[in-house]
Amino acid sequence: MARLRIALALAATLVLPGVVVGTAQAAPTTAAALPPGSPAAVNGQLRVCGVKLCNQHGKPIQLRGMSTHGIQWYSQCVKSASLDALAHDWKADVLRISMYIQEGGYETNPRKFTDLVHGYIEEATKRGMYALVDWHQLNPGDPNHNTSRAKTFFKEIANRHKNKTNIIYDIANEPNKVSWSRVKSYAEQVIPVIRAEDSDSLVLVGTHGWSTFGHSDGKDPQEVVRNKVAAQNVMYTFHFYAAEHGSDYLNVLSKVSDQVPVFVTEFGTQKADGDQGNDFTQSQKYIDLMNAKKISWVNWNFSDDERSGAVFKPGTCAGNSFTGTGRLKPAGVWVRDRIRTADDFPTS
Repeated sequence: MARLRIALALAATLVLPGVVVGTAQAAPTTAAALPPGSPAAVNGQLRVCGVKLCNQHGKPIQLRGMSTHGIQWYSQCVKSASLDALAHDWKADVLRISMYIQEGGYETNPRKFTDLVHGYIEEATKRGMYALVDWHQLNPGDPNHNTSRAKTFFKEIANRHKNKTNIIYDIANEPNKVSWSRVKSYAEQVIPVIRAEDSDSLVLVGTHGWSTFGHSDGKDPQEVVRNKVAAQNVMYTFHFYAAEHGSDYLNVLSKVSDQVPVFVTEFGTQKADGDQGNDFTQSQKYIDLMNAKKISWVNWNFSDDERSGAVFKPGTCAGNSFTGTGRLKPAGVWVRDRIRTADDFPTS
């Protein structure tokens, strides 16, 4: 999982032509016009209904999309041409903005990274995609280490973008080696900060055991089911890497998604380091399950990192050609095809 994907070498983060950046001086935005017929325009403000994700019409839906790699390493892959391809060629519904907290991320320059996220939210909005703001805490595994930082960050993000209907907040990427009670305590401190600014947007809470409902840490997934976060319009996250996470993980996802609302905010067709061979057969089993249960999902990752889980071939992000399959690795071809499958967004 993301714990093993710390970049082997930091990618250059020069501002290239077309790269999207935010600015500290940008004025707070009001409700942005979404492109007619786009996923965010059709579905509007998202709500949890029972154990499903529902749109503004109260109908269960499934969102499908991609996650950036850590924006401290691969901001050059998030620019106008690549986002146009993601929205219009891949036909993605959601962009996950992966902002690491440690590993050279947010804690090194909070202003810079907050402004980058502001910019990416605006660009996702222009294209009618949902913007999933990912607080990518990873090491230390206890999210309480970053509670103060999280409150500061989410207060500003929520205040500026509260009038948008396409914002999703993911407040803890992969809690690990920590009890569910500690994760729950963190969530119940951070969510009120968001709600004070934005009363109705969807909030996602990472589960313990690297967002496996504790399964990767040998815990009982029912801990979450029995002790839910005290907040409304909340979903719980699940992560998997199909070449490493077999039928036991698939069974956990199947069971808990019938008990609590689940959003798969990260998965790969490889092993948990985001590399090595792809297991497309096992991956398809997960896809079939998520399609049948309308579980929304985001794939890791939309970059040209050398590992097999990065969808683009190395060097792609230095240019401006992102459409079609010519610059994609096998995992990229596979996931693009599954994102492009026609959406089912009922409105009546």
